[in-house]
Amino acid sequence: MRILTINDKEEGIFLRKKTKLFDFREYSRKEISGLINDMRKIMKNADGIGLSANQIGFDFRMFVAEVEGKFYAIFNPELSRFSKETKTLEEGCLSVPDKFSAVTRPDKVLLTGCDRNGRKIKIKAWGLLARVFQHEVDHLDGKLFLDRIKKR
Repeated sequence: MRILTINDKEEGIFLRKKTKLFDFREYSRKEISGLINDMRKIMKNADGIGLSANQIGFDFRMFVAEVEGKFYAIFNPELSRFSKETKTLEEGCLSVPDKFSAVTRPDKVLLTGCDRNGRKIKIKAWGLLARVFQHEVDHLDGKLFLDRIKKR
């Protein structure tokens, strides 16, 4: 497995497609654990802090992230309750090599989804974690951080 980039036309088209819900009935616990471990390894080897399933060619809603020493594997994530308060920080992306830009995002969000066992979870996130969650859910919705850059 490798990370898809927008530098390849077909990969760029795939990255811009909204992903389908992850169906826990289609995968064994062992397959799910293997997927999580593989994605974590790919993310770490690329010096990333988040990686969505579609960035490595899977058409389902799932991402991994590691922020401030805490690891997350989230299936079927959705964001709600965005704070009015925003922050502008520089972002980059493993699928958009060598490009960085300032992106304004809400500073706090509520993420809902499922854990690796299909159990419903809810995470209140702020700061860098909220930003990573938003970046990865954008991926799963077929959006890139480039779409959020204000045109000057």
